[in-house]
Amino acid sequence: MRKVRVGVIGVGYFGQFHAEKYHRLPEVELVGIADIDPSRSRQIAVRFNTSPYYNYEDLYDKVDAVSIAVPTPIHYQVTKEFFHRGIDVLLEKPITTTLRQADELVEIAEKRQCVFQVGHQERFNAVIMALEGALVDPMFIESHRLSPFLERAAGVDVVLDLMIHDIQVILSMVDSPIQSIQAVGVPIVSPHLDIANARIEFENGCIANVTASRVSREKMRKIRIFQSTAYFSIDYVAQRITVLSRDGEGRKPLFPGVFAGDIEIAKNDPLELEIKSFVERVRDRKRPLVSGLDGKKALEVALRITDQIQRKIEKRKKSGSLMG
Repeated sequence: MRKVRVGVIGVGYFGQFHAEKYHRLPEVELVGIADIDPSRSRQIAVRFNTSPYYNYEDLYDKVDAVSIAVPTPIHYQVTKEFFHRGIDVLLEKPITTTLRQADELVEIAEKRQCVFQVGHQERFNAVIMALEGALVDPMFIESHRLSPFLERAAGVDVVLDLMIHDIQVILSMVDSPIQSIQAVGVPIVSPHLDIANARIEFENGCIANVTASRVSREKMRKIRIFQSTAYFSIDYVAQRITVLSRDGEGRKPLFPGVFAGDIEIAKNDPLELEIKSFVERVRDRKRPLVSGLDGKKALEVALRITDQIQRKIEKRKKSGSLMG
């Protein structure tokens, strides 16, 4: 079977890892990488034994599929150009900066019959995949995604930078429309939101409390899920799940009628699995695990959160209660 010809557009912090994963896959030919920084393009191309390009247009007639890891404000323009040429796309999150742009990309991909996958790699994390079949009817979800400040992320708010990962995971777990959102947040070291919290209430009664910060001393990626039959405590980084339930098989008694234990997990590299899955979808033309539509739904919730926070900030500014 012919190898899938792939290119990577944008080889900054995230894009270089896409190139690395493709380089390792025997079923892929990494045709080239494109970056507006000539020295960066040459450096990454040498590292992964491929060709450097400075204009992504030069890859149009050379590839079957691309990963796009350019800055978010140009996701729409670059992705649209590849779709118009019938080229499949794995687009880093968030899908775009506006819902109109997201809708248009989804529409073009469908019209041109292109595979459209959005890079929400936590869906490929071993801990999330291990929950398949175990989640019955989650009623309360609490997530914390905390990081030290990184200058490279300062151009976008923390909701689109970090919280959107958990938003997408939660939307995949709760099969119900959103009833209401209450959110707060503040900028601290950048012009954008650096800490945010959102309480999302679904029509079926489930509530999700989501916190994201990029001004924390330590990195944390955790989510807890409560349902009538069990409580799951998940650490994305350690790839560990602790479960509390009334089922005592293989678990230690915690208190009367409740037992605790860890779920056995074969740890994985989420980005590697995401890349492999994308290549498989390019071959079999099936719907990706995180489609363009899924990415658009996560963006819609993220924008509702940021819009609500910004309105509150503006209201406080007008009332003179916001310092500075």
